[in-house]
Amino acid sequence: MKFFRQRSKTRPYLFVHGDDSVIATVEGRAKDVAFDQWVAESEQARSDASAHFLGVSLRSSRLKLSFIVLFGLLALFVGKAAYLQIVGGAEFRALAEGNRERIDFVPALRGVIYDRNLEVLAENAPTFRLTAVPNDLPDDEELGQLWSQLADLTGVSVAEILSRAAEGIERPNEPVVIINRLSYEIAITLMLRRADFPGLVVESSTERQYVTDRLETLAHILGYTGRINEAEYEALHQSGYRLIDEVGKAGVEKTYETELRGTYGRQVNEVDALGREINIVSKEDAVNGVNLMLSIDAALTAKIEQVLEERIGIASRAAVVVEDPTNGELLALVSTPSFDANDFAGGIDAATYQSLLDDPNNPLFDRSIGGAVPSGSTFKPIVAAAALQEGLIDVNTSFLSVGGLQVGPYFFKDWKAGGHGVANVTSALAESINTFFYYIGGGYGDFTGLGVERLNAYAARFGLGQQLGIDLPGEAGGLLPTKQWKEETKGERWYVGDTFNLSIGQGDLLVTPLQIAMMTSVFANGGKLYQPRVARAFLTDGGERLIEPHVLNQQVVDQNVIDVVRQGLRQAVLTGSSRSLQSLPVTSAGKTGTAQWSNTHPTHAWFTGFAPYEDPQVVITVFVEEGGGGDVTAVPIAREILQWWFSQYQVEAALPTVDTELDADGTTE
Repeated sequence: MKFFRQRSKTRPYLFVHGDDSVIATVEGRAKDVAFDQWVAESEQARSDASAHFLGVSLRSSRLKLSFIVLFGLLALFVGKAAYLQIVGGAEFRALAEGNRERIDFVPALRGVIYDRNLEVLAENAPTFRLTAVPNDLPDDEELGQLWSQLADLTGVSVAEILSRAAEGIERPNEPVVIINRLSYEIAITLMLRRADFPGLVVESSTERQYVTDRLETLAHILGYTGRINEAEYEALHQSGYRLIDEVGKAGVEKTYETELRGTYGRQVNEVDALGREINIVSKEDAVNGVNLMLSIDAALTAKIEQVLEERIGIASRAAVVVEDPTNGELLALVSTPSFDANDFAGGIDAATYQSLLDDPNNPLFDRSIGGAVPSGSTFKPIVAAAALQEGLIDVNTSFLSVGGLQVGPYFFKDWKAGGHGVANVTSALAESINTFFYYIGGGYGDFTGLGVERLNAYAARFGLGQQLGIDLPGEAGGLLPTKQWKEETKGERWYVGDTFNLSIGQGDLLVTPLQIAMMTSVFANGGKLYQPRVARAFLTDGGERLIEPHVLNQQVVDQNVIDVVRQGLRQAVLTGSSRSLQSLPVTSAGKTGTAQWSNTHPTHAWFTGFAPYEDPQVVITVFVEEGGGGDVTAVPIAREILQWWFSQYQVEAALPTVDTELDADGTTE
């Protein structure tokens, strides 16, 4: 340590350390002796102070505390390292892998839909779409520029792009479709300029394509696919569905969604910092959906459309059901007017959808299974079967028809002025004699009829008043009116006149064309009520997997009852309201119906029947809304369709033996 003297104006002598710090001052003029003595004393004091300080800082208690702190910090660091590597190792390893690996889902091809003759009805058309995971997109300022660039390139408005992107707000880690149906040129451009569009991914995809050039009415059966909505996603995401998926929205596309869809594949790709693929790490192939064969005959459907177009106009409100009575398969299920299912594939535009909603004929509505309307006289075979089964009548029971029945101030008329004379059950069915059915349904005089309860019970046996379980959404159950229903709905009690109306298929009774067809099938096949269906088989690599028919009621009524009613339906072709069917190359049987439903609008026209009579192979039901008389409008349509069918497939059946030539025009009901 060095000291030196420095003269100062205020302090004549300063004793200063070598680093310019002042140690002491001496007032006045100190002598050199004083300075030397001061230095020596200072050196000694400094040495004693240092010795005292070192001794105190190294006391054992403080030293132990220092070691404890050091070991505590070390233990903390070691414990944290162990947690990161052992407990959370898998999670953090996955996060690290995510920085260099990307999982791409490989979509499965949706199953193709065929008709019964393997004609393609719905298939997959290749397309491109642009998707994005919201969390992978740039920040706000750069994102705005990105959307503007994309709009300029594709021609899609920024507003529409923003609307699509907003769908991913709630689930920022799930991909959303930004633009669907990209053209090939734009898709390639986006792929080549990937660096200019960060966060956006071009995916190869498929879009449903439906046969509509001559089979527009198949739209109600096939349905269509559409983008999964929030409710569907909540229900299906556990099964592997994603927000960008298309799902069946209607028809068999909806009913058989699980089978048609297939299963996603997965491909793990190694990517660089810009998301560009470097290498495929692993790959799991997609499992394509199962192909579906329908029981529908496309050629028959086309013929029905042609007949309806020529006779009433394809825009008219009508339905035709053709069924195989031996198993419940539907050969045709036509409802007009209809729509183009391709308009819905990939998303329908607002203008087209609104035009469908505004159409007064409601083309989106499937009348064949959803239209609940009065049945008219097509209900009478059920009434006849119920009375025979209950033993109220037999084949010889007869009543006198004089044009109607008088009940108090009310007159319940027959369709023929003056009546039909004496009639039994077969002639009553053949000529659709209302008086006969008033008797057996509601009773008259000393004769006790079935009554509303038994009428409804037998109608239910034949499948009325309930859904039959067809493999299509939108089936209506119709209505079997009861005393309680009338009191609760209309605030009126049930009158005998209500039973009379029900006995001839009028009043509040509501049925669907499908129900009338399946009811007719019971008489055609000898008593079985089948569950109707439009799917025939699943087509797999192993071959056809047929869908087994399902019987709802093994024997609705006794065989002898079926035989008597069949005779009446046959007689309707030979001498009654369906005479024009005699021109067919096969025998047939059937029942017309003319349903009154309004005082200001025309009646609904019905026909239901089967052929060949001896060995029925087809049931046909025709319904024309506000079509007038069943014999005038519905029977000719049925005749043309059956003529084509049996000429096309050359079914052999015995023709009836008729001694006299009958008028082919039929009679008015």
